[in-house]
Amino acid sequence: MPLNRTFLFAPGNHPRRVEKALSLDADAVILDLEDAVAASDKAAARKPVAEALKGPRRCRGYVRPNAPSSPFCYRDLVETIHEKVDGVVLPKVESAADLHAVDWLLAALERERGITEGAIDLIPMVETAAGVARVDRILQARSLRPYRAPWRVKRVAFGAGDYSLDVGLVPSHEEPELAEARARVVLASRAAGMEGPLDSPWFHLRDMEGLRRSLERSRRGGFQGRLCVHPDQVPVANDLFTPNADEIARAERIVAAFRQAEATGAAAVEVDGQMVDYPIVHRARALLETLREIRARGA
Repeated sequence: MPLNRTFLFAPGNHPRRVEKALSLDADAVILDLEDAVAASDKAAARKPVAEALKGPRRCRGYVRPNAPSSPFCYRDLVETIHEKVDGVVLPKVESAADLHAVDWLLAALERERGITEGAIDLIPMVETAAGVARVDRILQARSLRPYRAPWRVKRVAFGAGDYSLDVGLVPSHEEPELAEARARVVLASRAAGMEGPLDSPWFHLRDMEGLRRSLERSRRGGFQGRLCVHPDQVPVANDLFTPNADEIARAERIVAAFRQAEATGAAAVEVDGQMVDYPIVHRARALLETLREIRARGA
């Protein structure tokens, strides 16, 4: 499974920022055609975004088009999707119909352009009152599709900025006002059999300690990674979503002890004073798999 610790936004109409973002150690870079680009510049930004994603890079490359309800979304996708694009981050998704429409369009573009069907990843952003309220139904889009093809939605992202604006929230610095919405997105993701979601960006750019606390809340709250809006956030988020030495050692002890227990027919064992059964073991194995992916990328 690819690493999803950090997704860094870069404005699609700023070539130097795009070039810098693609040179950093984010797991993925999102070239933005939505909030970061003025309406007057949206059409002109499409070609540079498409060209930038054809070049060499270490990270995966995504496009964020404008919202499905906007007059820009269709052309954004038609003019940027090619075989080097890894995926689409779709903003302001509010219904399963939004996902069906964009999934169908991506499938048509894949067939037309010789891309393996289903290869383009699709990450819906849940960032409005309607989106959060309907997140369960949105994630049921997979079972309601009108045609058979590989399902491209593996995870969703939460957007706190637009959500707060939409519902009239003014979050305090530690953002307890957003805890319920975040928990709902995590729960809906797991209930739908999907990966853990991606959490919203941290907008207090000078407060790195606050970012660390926020990242720790995300990690413990069921998110697998974080959207980033500044290059300085990437190494901090990578670090917080990378297992530390104590976590690695404990996971290795759990896996080894449970392997021995299973050999004797047992399905539970005590490790470090805690009872360990299958859910704990699955979590430990997932942590070690994440570590292997991180080491493989570093190599």
